[in-house]
Amino acid sequence: MTDTASAIVYCEDFFGKMDGKTANGLTRYSDKYKIAGIIDSTKAGLDAGEVLDGKPNGIKIFKNIFDALEGTGDSIKYFIYGMAPLSGSFSTEDSNIIFYAMERKLNIINGLHEFLTDNDTFVKKAAECNVQLHDIRKQQNSKQRHVFNGDIFKVDCPRIAILGTDSAVGKRTTSVLITKALQALGLNTVMIATGQTGVIQGAEFGVPLDALTEQFISGEMEKAIFTAWESKHPDIMILEGQGSLSHPAYLSSCFIIRGGQPDAIIVQHPPKREKLGDYPDINMPDLKEEIELIEVFSKAPVIGITINHENMSDSELAKTIKEYEKKFNVPTTDVLKFNCDSLIEKILTIFPQLKTKLAA
Repeated sequence: MTDTASAIVYCEDFFGKMDGKTANGLTRYSDKYKIAGIIDSTKAGLDAGEVLDGKPNGIKIFKNIFDALEGTGDSIKYFIYGMAPLSGSFSTEDSNIIFYAMERKLNIINGLHEFLTDNDTFVKKAAECNVQLHDIRKQQNSKQRHVFNGDIFKVDCPRIAILGTDSAVGKRTTSVLITKALQALGLNTVMIATGQTGVIQGAEFGVPLDALTEQFISGEMEKAIFTAWESKHPDIMILEGQGSLSHPAYLSSCFIIRGGQPDAIIVQHPPKREKLGDYPDINMPDLKEEIELIEVFSKAPVIGITINHENMSDSELAKTIKEYEKKFNVPTTDVLKFNCDSLIEKILTIFPQLKTKLAA
């Protein structure tokens, strides 16, 4: 698999939505694949960047796989399943499209909990078509069984976790952008991926935590960080968050904090989201209460807030940023609409050793 392998991403009816977060993330950033197109009939003909962020990026959205392959030529090598439905399973339509993709000689990238390589029909079809099936979660889960052992306390650099108030609020995107901003300053910065999308995007270090047995999640988080420390000796690490600490359905935030022992936290929040994603009967947590919970549980300070601007006008966003900065006394921004500058300055203030490195 090469770093420049071209791929199309399947995200029928979900591109730009919560359950399309894998496709959304790959559209914004991918080290491992060149994203040649998105498949979503509800947005066919549009530019993917325009749909997501109001800025064209040249990635076209196609009506179906036939149009996608015709419109992108014969260079496509990978078909990425770009959705993350709550069920974690493929529909009949999904399966049919994957079969067709294999017939067109595309290798399949799958981030769901349902593994293609456990299905004899898929395995047989892949062999007939001479293509590969990549179950991202299965590959990680089969070998990673390390328990927490305290190696995290040997890691001698700041670790900042990007947590949130819900799933699919932009924690991974914020993690990527902050990592790139710190790298642009000249700091040796490593991001630790904690979900399947980050791994598919090409993160050098990390593991889809929710694919692991509970006993080993904290240990695997610790191991990913310690491996990165031994390999790169970074000046600072950014830990991608998952779900939220208060969310009744997800435990990953607990293990990110336990295994990663972050020194500081940045919290991502969608002010206009009223109910938890995929749980329409459960109210979103209060941001103040979530911050208090995070600080008590992690024994680390929240040093910044990042906003997901879904359903917000520009004026609402600007007003909310001012309100949050006054209420919580920490820098607040929308990293997609604006930039990371205020957060970076806060990080350099909290960890003066980083300024020393920059001045050397």
